[in-house]
Amino acid sequence: MFLVKPEYFNKTIIIKGLITAILISAFIYLEYLNFNFKILNTFLGLLGLYFLITIPKNSLIYAGFFTGIFWFYWIANSFFYYEVAYLIPFAVLGFGLALSLLFYLTAFINKAFFRICAIFALSFIEPFNFNWFKLELLFIDSYLQTSKIAFILILLAVFLITRKLKYKFLAIVPLLFAFDYNPNLKIKEPNLKIYMSKIEVKQDQKWLKQNQHLIVNKNINEIDKAIDLNYDLVILPETTLPLLLNKDKFLMQYLKEKSQKIDIVIGAMSSDEKGFYNSSFFFSKEKVVIANKVVLVPFGEEIPLPSFLTDLINKWFYNGAQDYIKAVTPTDFNINGYKFRSAICYEATTNKIFENINDTKYMIAISNNAWFTPSIEPILQKLLMKYYTKKYNVIIYHVANGSENYIIKP
Repeated sequence: MFLVKPEYFNKTIIIKGLITAILISAFIYLEYLNFNFKILNTFLGLLGLYFLITIPKNSLIYAGFFTGIFWFYWIANSFFYYEVAYLIPFAVLGFGLALSLLFYLTAFINKAFFRICAIFALSFIEPFNFNWFKLELLFIDSYLQTSKIAFILILLAVFLITRKLKYKFLAIVPLLFAFDYNPNLKIKEPNLKIYMSKIEVKQDQKWLKQNQHLIVNKNINEIDKAIDLNYDLVILPETTLPLLLNKDKFLMQYLKEKSQKIDIVIGAMSSDEKGFYNSSFFFSKEKVVIANKVVLVPFGEEIPLPSFLTDLINKWFYNGAQDYIKAVTPTDFNINGYKFRSAICYEATTNKIFENINDTKYMIAISNNAWFTPSIEPILQKLLMKYYTKKYNVIIYHVANGSENYIIKP
């Protein structure tokens, strides 16, 4: 193992790695603190990449380790609800070590140009279908673009800055091509009054049988409030109804009747002979469309491993529960003549949910962030959604339990 060598424990080596991790994580925490300035994000992003390219190979181990923790420590929060809280320290260390290895491999050939290419390659790596580590996000609220082409141009500019003095001035050329000349693409919002409900239910209370009636009533009250205020559409969070909605005939009929007065998008579980789904239900004029989740959360809703390992993990950590079933293609809701793509939490931050979305400029995303809060998870989710709104030129109406609601525009 490379960590047994004394030179890997040099204080300067560790500090350089830590500073690098701070620089390439700062944009998340600045957004968390609502301290967001484009010029600062641009500077810190460029400086972070400069450090990532120029620090010693040994420092990359620590840069990756601290980055993994700064970006993803919050995933371990969910372990409380699976009654395996004792694994939290190991999980946090695991995220750090995973990024540590990836960063170290960027200097497999210890040349600056190879490191540039390897860092760019990192933006395509999605271990176990988890795609939330995107270095392009450094520039999501900056003066630079976040496309793959822009990212390689930015890396080229930083590379030129590391060269001899006579080449440094050339760095301005790729930066000019990476500059965001259209920071605010205009999309006309739909002519609808949309009520984005605010329901807070703690994760350890949501599925208790004695709380079901109270939680259902909270949702009904939100729908009634939206009707009283003459809204056209009410959106409620992911699994906000803690039950199999399609199997509850009384509640299904009740919501159909409510939909004579207002269109309703509400999250709940559903099931059929194949298994269980995480679903979004759209009620309108007594009709219902069910959109089942297309992209499942790795290790949360599905185990992306061979079946024998999947069965073993489900037995040990999930009390024998089975993976959710996923839909093949995304679903669109037609709301008063406007097409809205349905997205449920994690899938709103994946390319899959945006397939064939060319004629659809609006998305309804519902989440349950109570698994992870308090933490930076809702902020990272918001920044990722902003990344995809820019990429696909859509407006996302995001309603969540456990965090703030947002309308996210390109």
